[in-house]
Amino acid sequence: MSFEKPYEGLRVVDLSQGVAGPYCAMLLGRHGADVVKVEPLDGDWARLLAPVYGDNTAFSVCANIGKRSIAVNLKSDAGKDIVERMIPEADVFLEGFRPGVIERLGFTYDRLSEINPGLLYVSISGFGQDGPLREKPAMDPVLQAFTGFMAENKGQDGIPHRTPTIINDMSTALYTQQALAAALYARRDSGRGRKIEVSLMQASANLQTIRLMSGYRDGPYKPGMVPNGTYVTGDGWIQLVIIRDHEFQKLCVALGLDELGADPRFATGIGRLEHREHVNTAVSDRLKSKPSAHWRDVLTEAGLQNEVVQDYEQFIHHPHVEETGLISWLEQPGSETPWPVPNVPGLPRLDPEVMETIAPRIGQHTREVLTDMGYAAADIDALAAAGDIGL
Repeated sequence: MSFEKPYEGLRVVDLSQGVAGPYCAMLLGRHGADVVKVEPLDGDWARLLAPVYGDNTAFSVCANIGKRSIAVNLKSDAGKDIVERMIPEADVFLEGFRPGVIERLGFTYDRLSEINPGLLYVSISGFGQDGPLREKPAMDPVLQAFTGFMAENKGQDGIPHRTPTIINDMSTALYTQQALAAALYARRDSGRGRKIEVSLMQASANLQTIRLMSGYRDGPYKPGMVPNGTYVTGDGWIQLVIIRDHEFQKLCVALGLDELGADPRFATGIGRLEHREHVNTAVSDRLKSKPSAHWRDVLTEAGLQNEVVQDYEQFIHHPHVEETGLISWLEQPGSETPWPVPNVPGLPRLDPEVMETIAPRIGQHTREVLTDMGYAAADIDALAAAGDIGL
């Protein structure tokens, strides 16, 4: 065990698909665990979310880096037997089916915990394992609507908008990984496994904790500070955050708005809120007069919170991002150009020269994993011929 690979020696059987479960399992692998991704013969559905490059998409690359993939037909008895034979040596079993599906497959917690009492069994779902919506299909956008996020995220058009960054899937993966970390720590002394249930609904609510609490008590979001927000510049947009009264005075000096700074009506936050239209109009008109980069430099020199609104290409190639090594450029099968993959906080950088940075093709490691499990070459070939596995 080491700080670089504290989970070295742990074995993870990952039946989940999409992003939430697979990304959680990928994090376990980045911490040193041996993660075997068990997917259908035609692959995890995240491999189909266009644009597609060979067997991969952006969704499947980020969620499966470093795993070993085996393609198994879980509708066949032989396919189910392969998974069951992995359980005695597994430390973590992870599934992300809708409630009821894993029971029909025969891999319930009660059954698997009899085979391996120390197994940590993780179930990820959209709405949870209980309640009237438990069986309703629910991907990230559905939970953005259900949990209030979209109602809070109205544009200037007044229409609720979803964010395309799949915040609920990603936060579910992170909450699940921290729950597993705690369970692994507890298991060291007791030796007993447990079942961990996490839903996108839970993760979404917790991600929005502050707004959920304040929104329930005080109603829809209202700006609490002025000037504050995204403003048009001469060639784009800039984000500005002004909190304290003395920061407003610095802003007026930086923008050359001496009269605005000297007006007693705007000396306090409450006063600026009461006259928000006047303040915002004056600030907006001045920011429109010059390019974003000019105002970024001026406002940064004044010690004020601000930043140019960038797209992903601008962000990835920003000198600060490049110097800090945030992004690793990884070659992946099926893609002619490398992928920019963010390095996970607290973990070593992804090294493009090692195999652990490759997201596997469908069933790329089926023969290898089954051989490790004791299957003879002839038996593996027979399973493939029968449609029980994919090589």
